[in-house]
Amino acid sequence: MPVIAKKYTDDHEWISVEGDVGTIGITDYAQKALGDVVFVESPAVGQAVEKKDQIGAVESVKAASDIYSPVSGEVVNVNEALEGEPSLINSSPEEDGWLAKIKLSNPEELEGLMDEKAYADLCASEEDH
Repeated sequence: MPVIAKKYTDDHEWISVEGDVGTIGITDYAQKALGDVVFVESPAVGQAVEKKDQIGAVESVKAASDIYSPVSGEVVNVNEALEGEPSLINSSPEEDGWLAKIKLSNPEELEGLMDEKAYADLCASEEDH
C-alpha cells in the first residue's frame, strides 16, 4: 500500500495516509502552543465524519483546543493510550500521540492540504505575529 507524505491543515492537524486509511493527530507546533496536555477527547469508532468536523479535543493546563478532521470518512480506530497517558501528545505528537484513524471516503480532499514546507512557512508566519 502506498504511503502518502504527511499533510497538514491550517488548524495544526496532520494526516499520514497508508492505503485508504489516514492517521490523524496534532502537530508539534500545536502541542508546544498548548503546553502540558492533561485530557484528550477522542471520536467514537464507527463515527462518520466530514472534512472540518470536530473529531475531538485536547485540554492542557493553559487552554482547550478542538481537533478537526482534515478528511471525510469513517473513524476506524482511536488511540486508547491517550486516555491513560494524554502527555503522549506532548512527548510524541506526530508518532505515538496520534488521535484517530479514518477510512477515507474522498481521497481527493488530501490535495487541498499543505505539504511539510507549506506548513513550516505557515508556522513561521504565525510566530512573526
